[in-house]
Amino acid sequence: MTSRKIGYASPEQTAEKRSRQRWLSILAKADIADLESLFNNLPSKPDWTVIRAPEVGMIMARGRAGGTGQRFNLGEVTVTRCAVRLDYGATGHGYVMGRNRRHAELVAVVDAMMLIPSRREALESALIAPLAMRQTQHHQQVARKVAATKVDFFTMVRGD
Repeated sequence: MTSRKIGYASPEQTAEKRSRQRWLSILAKADIADLESLFNNLPSKPDWTVIRAPEVGMIMARGRAGGTGQRFNLGEVTVTRCAVRLDYGATGHGYVMGRNRRHAELVAVVDAMMLIPSRREALESALIAPLAMRQTQHHQQVARKVAATKVDFFTMVRGD
């Protein structure tokens, strides 16, 4: 009998958790038109049952002073959540900022599909990677616009 600490996660479980967090983040931040288009182009889509219908609510967004300091409540944010079960048993969850019920449902469906190891690689290349690439391109475009308006201030010291 092996002893395990309560709350201990094996390296495999930790890697799996980080992987799931990554794809859920990409899906939640995706443009709904892009997600819908890529999802519709999938060769085989499963049937699913909605466990928790998409519902809109509020959560408290928290921040940190200076990014790493003391936590504080920033304000409330509207989110939509959904849970689905695929016909072959996998259960997925979707949370998105805003009120887009279809977006939350698609995130939940894709999450459930990604939990099936045999489907993960195909979904990663057909759906997750293109969405991640579009998000990276968008962030780079915004960064270029911001850099174009950057002003460098400097101080000259007078010698009196």
